[in-house]
Amino acid sequence: MRPSSVVQSGMPGGKAYMGWWGDMGGPKQKGVIQYSLSPFRQRATAGMLTGYLFNGFSRIMAQVPYFVPPFAIGYGVYIWGKTRYEWNNSKEGHHQLSMEHEGGH
Repeated sequence: MRPSSVVQSGMPGGKAYMGWWGDMGGPKQKGVIQYSLSPFRQRATAGMLTGYLFNGFSRIMAQVPYFVPPFAIGYGVYIWGKTRYEWNNSKEGHHQLSMEHEGGH
């Protein structure tokens, strides 16, 4: 098989290249201002820990009334169910339940 030449393959050649994105050779835009900041001046994590210690704690405390009661109710139901299950599977529980089913003998 013979490899095709660049001219016949439809690939852009030397003079067909338009340029990289943003530099396509079109008219220059006017009125566009671009600002940048030196990477040595950027401090992305400046004050992050101290800001969380004070602001984060107050925000969490403000949300406590919304997430503590459901967890407390859920934990109470879990403990109640666990103790009830253990009692029902104990000898005393079996005896009590059999007395209730037999009519209180």
